[in-house]
Amino acid sequence: MRRDPFLDVLRVGAVLLVVLQHWLMPVLHLGGTGDVLEAGNALTTPGWWLLTWVSQVMPIVFFAGGAANLYSFRKATSTRAWLAGRLRRLVLPVVPMAAVWVLLPQVLLTFGVPAQPVDLAGGVAAQLLWFLVVYLLVVLATPLMAAAHGRFGPKVLLPLAGLAVLIDVVRFAGLPEAGFLNAAVIWIAVAQLGLCYADGHLDRLTRRGYAAMAVLGYTAVTLMVACGPYALSMIGMPGAPMSNMSPPAAVLLPLAVGQLGLLLLARPLLNRLAGPWLGVLGARCTTIYLWHMPALVAVAGVSVLGFGYHTPEPGTAAWFLAAPLWLGATGLVLAGLVRVFGRFEAMGGNAVPGSLRLVVGYVAALGGLLGLTVHGFSPDGPGLFDGPLPWAALVFTGVALALRDGTTRVVHNPRVSSTGHDRGILTTAPIA
Repeated sequence: MRRDPFLDVLRVGAVLLVVLQHWLMPVLHLGGTGDVLEAGNALTTPGWWLLTWVSQVMPIVFFAGGAANLYSFRKATSTRAWLAGRLRRLVLPVVPMAAVWVLLPQVLLTFGVPAQPVDLAGGVAAQLLWFLVVYLLVVLATPLMAAAHGRFGPKVLLPLAGLAVLIDVVRFAGLPEAGFLNAAVIWIAVAQLGLCYADGHLDRLTRRGYAAMAVLGYTAVTLMVACGPYALSMIGMPGAPMSNMSPPAAVLLPLAVGQLGLLLLARPLLNRLAGPWLGVLGARCTTIYLWHMPALVAVAGVSVLGFGYHTPEPGTAAWFLAAPLWLGATGLVLAGLVRVFGRFEAMGGNAVPGSLRLVVGYVAALGGLLGLTVHGFSPDGPGLFDGPLPWAALVFTGVALALRDGTTRVVHNPRVSSTGHDRGILTTAPIA
């Protein structure tokens, strides 16, 4: 199967950019009596919000994921086999992370680390699991969305975009909870762009068409921000009156179109970047994503709590001088973590569980990941479900159910897509 280097570069590059941003954003220092870790965000620096119009890469992640899903789904022997494989690939790497973090906060408290930094670390380590919750929903929707795409093509995007806007209208009319519906609708819509790419629809455009996508996409973003209720930053900022990401807002749809137009213009250059490094990093994308914040926690804990380090003012010469050292330290820690825990990403086998077992597995994994995202790994809380243990147990249950065969085993029998395209990519998930 021939790989698509463009999607490979997008997927791995997006993960690396996520890591880079998350390591550079924190502005850390000790407050109070020296036992409170205060964390700001470098992107609150005046004017830096504009960087997020390019660096908010989640639209690209879900675009690449949509394309990858269509390729692999069409090659699968059955929907059940495909869904089981996706569940294992996405959630199995969470098992060692959850196992470590269920115990680690209590160990840190036992050794005298102040409670507030431990709580902060437990929340930071778990907060990015939201992606796996949403991506599992996108995976579950793929069979239906692939069928709709096969019948209606790119026209499927129109009702999805309209629904996303309608949800935002309800959200800003006084029902903010409605906005969380867009966590599914918007990212399914962006993944649907990936289906259009996988079937060759975007290949029919010329470079002028890609330029039009970029101009129209970013013009729409500008108008929605200038005239609507949307925030300037495409990444949620502390203290901001609203966030375009939590929950996702409809402004992310034209942002995805604009970013994709720019990337398609740069596709010849990006294709030349492809090389063996893509296979190495691509095979460990989920591990990198899951452990890059714990790596940050480790470096921050030692440097700030241990040595009293404080982040220089963002944008100053001192900040730019410190950034390479900070990135180097966190990179070394992450490399060690990936070496230890990366093997889980290649495990899982080819079991095809029964339908009921698969459904329960997905429900358990989704519930566990959502619970960890909301509650974090802090051991404190008035009730059992305020701590991480029951949610981690649900994640373990979901994975265990996906590792067991059902009554029949499906034999691999690849099918080529109906359009004749077979531009497969690395066999891992887009960020998995």
